[in-house]
Amino acid sequence: MDTPALVNWEPIVRLALLGLALAAGPLVWVWARHRGATPKRRLQALTLLTLFLTFDLILFGAFTRLTDSGLGCPDWPGCYGSASPIGAHESIHAAQSALPSGPVTFGKAWIEMIHRYLATGVGVLITVMAVASAWQWRRDRAQGLRPELSPTWATVTFLWVCLQGAFGALTVTLKLYPAIVTAHLLGGLTLLALLAAMAWPSLRASVAVTVGLRRGLWLVGALSVVQIALGGWVSTNYAVLACSEFPTCQGVWWPRMDFAQGFAILRPLGAGAEGGWLPFEALVAIHMVHRLGALVLLSALAWLAWWLHREPALRWLGWGIAAVALWQLGTGLSNVVLGWPLIAAVGHTGGAAALVLLMTLLLVRTRVQEPAWRGDRAVPTRGATPSASPPLAPPLNARIGS
Repeated sequence: MDTPALVNWEPIVRLALLGLALAAGPLVWVWARHRGATPKRRLQALTLLTLFLTFDLILFGAFTRLTDSGLGCPDWPGCYGSASPIGAHESIHAAQSALPSGPVTFGKAWIEMIHRYLATGVGVLITVMAVASAWQWRRDRAQGLRPELSPTWATVTFLWVCLQGAFGALTVTLKLYPAIVTAHLLGGLTLLALLAAMAWPSLRASVAVTVGLRRGLWLVGALSVVQIALGGWVSTNYAVLACSEFPTCQGVWWPRMDFAQGFAILRPLGAGAEGGWLPFEALVAIHMVHRLGALVLLSALAWLAWWLHREPALRWLGWGIAAVALWQLGTGLSNVVLGWPLIAAVGHTGGAAALVLLMTLLLVRTRVQEPAWRGDRAVPTRGATPSASPPLAPPLNARIGS
């Protein structure tokens, strides 16, 4: 069996054409549904649709990883130099015959390539968004109008999706290198956050909140990013089943752990930091750190949900935070005690994506409230009734003329 080149650029044109074909449906739908709308409204509709498809792509990416299909086609961007597993039939058949349970099978090849097709389609939609916003901005400027659309967010999102594509290629060419796979997951969630930030400001006005709540949002957001990164590290190192019961691990509260090797970033999949196989104690360390991180984050989310419940304009987001926290708790426990079932594992990734969406919406929807000033006294914007203040002095010219 011939070993394929790690990077084969020959099928890139065919994949690009397929991505255009996949993106044509959403583009035609947005155009037909919003024919008479302003360019800003059409871009907003395209952004929301791309946001939905990106969420689905993240779920399918988790499905690809959890079914061990990441190397279903061991080259990039095609499959054994072809644009689909159909053209690679002989190579896949030879690989599957040599190792029936190995990384290359017809089923895994199709899963991997469908994931690439969907990613290409989302990339085309984001490219259209960037081009459309830049074109409309230049047109408004040329006509002496104030631009209704800013191309900045769309351009940043376009550059990010290009970077995400590069990480997707490295995931394959570096044979599921754990640090790259985790970065690819975080990149997909960052793309989701960028699209949410683009879509939300045009939908609703911002809500003024206290300085404490605003700082709490940033703190919970940072904890969420850390915990999601730890979850990605657990999944990419296959450390979920290092502890198969809860709340203890291997019958004890604090099992033997090797943190140094478990969190050595620059190492291939399954390899130890000093060569050889990654010891089981390292997998236990990865699992336990994620479990402890979950305890911290769930406590923070409970606090945030309680605080948001006190804000009428943000109460529905508080209920969303509480629901996601419970969902993550349930799917996380199911992964441990039920032996990592596929539906629970994909659902856990979906919960992480939903949490990223909610935290992004909270951060772009809120702003620190500013006191309203009356004379030389600050009047509270909420809470206690302001005390009486002396009448304002007449203007200086009025006093001079009297």
